[in-house]
Formats: sequence, structure tokens, C-alpha cells
Amino acid sequence: MDEFRKYATRHLGLNSMVLDDVIKSQNQYLNPYILEERQLNVTQMDVFSRLMMDRIIFLGTPIDDYTANTLQAQLLFLDQADPGKDISIYINSPGGSVYAGLGIYDTMQFVGSDVATICTGMAASMAAVLLVAGQEGKRSALTHSRVMIHQPMGGAQGQASDIEITAREIQKLKKELYTIIAEHSHTDFEKVWADSDRDYWMTAEEAKAYGMIDKVLSRQKADSLTADTTTSTTNEAVKPATEDENA
Repeated sequence: MDEFRKYATRHLGLNSMVLDDVIKSQNQYLNPYILEERQLNVTQMDVFSRLMMDRIIFLGTPIDDYTANTLQAQLLFLDQADPGKDISIYINSPGGSVYAGLGIYDTMQFVGSDVATICTGMAASMAAVLLVAGQEGKRSALTHSRVMIHQPMGGAQGQASDIEITAREIQKLKKELYTIIAEHSHTDFEKVWADSDRDYWMTAEEAKAYGMIDKVLSRQKADSLTADTTTSTTNEAVKPATEDENA
């Protein structure tokens, strides 16, 4: 985490107070700490920092400027640390700011590493856009996850001309977001436009059929992997000894 903090503040110009605010907001939730034994000492770190060492980023809050700045910095840091190696973003978010989300989206497309996206609970609104924006073939969701797309929301007050300007901007964002979803999901733009007119909820299987993800991660697959490993281990255990092994 210290290396990331130095990179974010010195090379990306991320305000250290902003970074601290994000960390403080994460501390509002249960944030377990891990003790890791190393060759010369024992290191304590929070679980999210430890996961980032394995190139795993967690998006588990609404999307705002603070979250976006930190997530973009993490993507750039990991891409620079080991160019070309996959980065995984685990998503459980109700969405949030479109502008902040588009900043994350652009960074995902900018980095040289493939960005895998995994929905672990809910990817709604702007979070759904980030889910579908992962590297094709590496987008997934857990069995009971939910994905929701809808049109961007906003408000304006003041003179009629000001309201009209804001309305035009929202329409631009609407078209932009629908284009992103349509291109990454290979779904017809008109269908995305019609479906997103109101909240359009999808189960994990429905999201796969829609093209938002490529696969649904289930316990059955995990069990099958465990079974294969167990079988392999058992076969090794009962394998008759060769002459060399007896010697």
C-alpha cells in the first residue's frame, strides 16, 4: 500500500488528502487486517491492499470522484508494475457518477493489461457499464448476482436556457453509455435504448445471454475443479511403484 500511495501522489498527482478520504470511507465497513509472515519479519496490511498485490481491485462502493481517482491510479500502477499481466476488478456497486465512471472506463481501455471484471453481488447503472467493459472472454458474475442498466439521471434548475443545456448534455451521455454497452455486449443499439428506458434487471444467466458477461461462476465449477484435483491426488497415491521408485 505504501508503494501505491507514493505512486499515486508523486507520479499521478493524486491529492494525499483525497486518498486518505477514500481509505477512511472504506474503514466505515468491516475491514479485516492480515498478518503475513515474510523472510525477515511479519507484515500487517488490510485485506484490500493484500488483494491488490495479486492484481485484484475491489469496487464495493458507489462510484464518485474519490473512488474513480483511486481506482484509476490502481489500474495505472498495476499496469506499470507488470505490463501485460491481467488485472481483475471485483464489482459490487449500485453505480453513481457517470463522469467518474467514464474516467474509469477510459482508463480500463487505456492500460495495456487485460482487465477482467467479476460481479460479486450487484453491478447496477454505471457499474454495469464497467462490468461489460472488461476484456471480452474475461467478464463473469457469481450465480446470484444482479446486473441493471437504465438511462442516466440528472436534474437542473435555473433559467430555461440553462435547463436546456443540461438536458442536451444528459442526452449526449445517454447515447454515449448505450453505445458502450451495445459495442461491448454485441447487442443491437436500438434494443439497449429500449431496454434502458426504465430499470432493466438481469440475473447472472440473463446478463450472459444479453452479452454483459461471458460466463457465470458457480459452486459446481469449483467443486468439479476440486474433484479433479482430488482424483489426480488419489491416482498419484495409489499408482504402483516403479523399479526406480523402489530403489
